[in-house]
Amino acid sequence: MNELRIFNEEIIPVYKTDDGERVVIGRELHEKLGIRTEYKDWFPRMIEYGFEDGKDFSSFLSESTGGRPRKEHLLKFDMAKHIAMIQRTPIGMAIRNKLIELEKAVSQKDSYMIEDPIERAKAWIKERENLDSLKLENKIQAQQIKELQPKASYYDVVLNCKDLMSISKIAKDYGWSAVKMNRYLHEKGVQYKQGDIWLLYQKHSWNGYTNTKTHSYIGDDGLNHSKVHTYWTQKGRLFIYDLLKADGVLPIIEREQNE
Repeated sequence: MNELRIFNEEIIPVYKTDDGERVVIGRELHEKLGIRTEYKDWFPRMIEYGFEDGKDFSSFLSESTGGRPRKEHLLKFDMAKHIAMIQRTPIGMAIRNKLIELEKAVSQKDSYMIEDPIERAKAWIKERENLDSLKLENKIQAQQIKELQPKASYYDVVLNCKDLMSISKIAKDYGWSAVKMNRYLHEKGVQYKQGDIWLLYQKHSWNGYTNTKTHSYIGDDGLNHSKVHTYWTQKGRLFIYDLLKADGVLPIIEREQNE
């Protein structure tokens, strides 16, 4: 493997090989992106996007520090940019833009060395066109990330919670009362009231949205009594989320982000 020399360390380390090529180390990109999946499992999944060893990246073994050498990868800028972009996160966008900026700086430096003034002017015009196109592309991608972020944020809250939830707690996500939420679900044909308990209509009852539990308590008469309560699963919570979103109602966390 060529000896690597640090070329730039802003946001993500970028190296320059003996051949003058700028590269990124795969494991460092993985770390900067904040990927939770282990590198050995994550990198093969990235290759499935169509990248080829020897063309888009090169593999090498790290020097042993007492244990077994680890398999590492040098990524060309195009591959690193693509991987950063598909993460659809602010840091992914920042890394991609930094790599493009470095590419542009190197390209400009090369164009300034063109002796023919006409050819040098043509190169400069092309760089300006590419820069304008890049600015537009960055704006579009920034908007797409903003559009995706609210859904991911609320979904993260839900997916990180495994507990059953009362309708009052779900209603609180929207600044609603339990009465208002129950009435809404009834009007949407999701549930009906039987005595003191809300039950799902048959078309929804097999989807795993709710879980009923029986609680025992001692009444004013000193005797034991029981009461059934309906709790919502996280799957049911997301069902309510999709239902409300279709009607233009978002949870408070998403409304705050949009503002």
